[in-house]
Amino acid sequence: MRNLTRRKLRTSLTVMGIAVGIWALVVMAAMATKLSALVEGGSTYFQNKVVVTDASSTPFSQVLTLAPLPIDVAQQVRQLPGVAAAVPRAVLLLNPDDPSNAFQLPTYVVGYTEGADLGYESFPLQIAEGRATTAEDEGKRVVFLGSDLAREYEKGPGDTFEIRGTEFEVVGVGEPRLMFFDSSAVIPFSEAQAMLAREVPAVAGRGLDAGGLASMVMVYPEEGLDTGELAQRIEESVPQVRAGTGGDYDDQFGSTLAIFNTIILSVALISVVVGGLSVINTMTMSVAERTREIGIKRAIGAPRGRIMRELLSEAAFIGLIGGLIGLAAGAVFVSGANRLGEESGTVLFLLTPWIAVLAVVFSGALGAVAGALPAWNASGLDPIEALRYE
Repeated sequence: MRNLTRRKLRTSLTVMGIAVGIWALVVMAAMATKLSALVEGGSTYFQNKVVVTDASSTPFSQVLTLAPLPIDVAQQVRQLPGVAAAVPRAVLLLNPDDPSNAFQLPTYVVGYTEGADLGYESFPLQIAEGRATTAEDEGKRVVFLGSDLAREYEKGPGDTFEIRGTEFEVVGVGEPRLMFFDSSAVIPFSEAQAMLAREVPAVAGRGLDAGGLASMVMVYPEEGLDTGELAQRIEESVPQVRAGTGGDYDDQFGSTLAIFNTIILSVALISVVVGGLSVINTMTMSVAERTREIGIKRAIGAPRGRIMRELLSEAAFIGLIGGLIGLAAGAVFVSGANRLGEESGTVLFLLTPWIAVLAVVFSGALGAVAGALPAWNASGLDPIEALRYE
């Protein structure tokens, strides 16, 4: 500590250089973690399912591009070998006029009949308050809100929630799960069908009324059956449909996420490296100023290892202090940004203990690595030459 305070301004600037780099690393890592969690949640959800849509649509695209699907497709799919259950769903954007946000899941209205999956759904709604919708709710205007929607609109069981100009009674609120249900409003299937009919008036030309509509069919395969094989069977047997699997979801979103995360984390690492260069500069200057002192220590018997440990500990301590400051600043920024984002339903960051530990350990290690070369040079000084140093 005494050695570090010899040049207070220089040490402080070095610490702040590390702090800025760690701040960037914490913020970017928190954003990457949130995006990864959302994509991984979807990957887990769709892992053992097949999503059937109209042939003109992509199963995992935004719902604005989903064409309406005749509900009798569900019955055709159920009759195929290997299908355990096929559940029609009506899915729409909650607010179609809201701009899309690449960093947040869209808010959905999801309509389906509870229990129609015959118990094959491995990710049922997790209830925080109230209850989920039931088959007996068909024909009623009730809604089960995901955790993000409930928090954004400050709604709970017994409140009313407006969906596209219609008031619904909130019967329950879900637990946060980092899945699309967090930002969804689940309503009875018949109510969602009526909204879908109003959304796509062109279906009248196909001779379909509201009761004959769906957006997709969620298919649950029999145990042990490969979803890719079942998807191919569905497309070959049912005309004008497209079937997507969890593997398709991963291909669509996984590669894009990997590229995006690589970019934002690379930017953060560049900031950290710049901070590391400032440590090298500080320690090099410190060694130059203390050359005679190091020579005295070496002359009275201090081994090279002792000199190395002393200077490395100083460099590591600079990195550690900078890392703690950067972590604290990053946590404050992430918390404030998320709190502001909750008002608009846009929560961009997920700061985990793993990120915090990584930031502190990385900053200390960065300081030690950056100080290694100056420390090595200092430990190798010839005592006689060092004592003559001016």
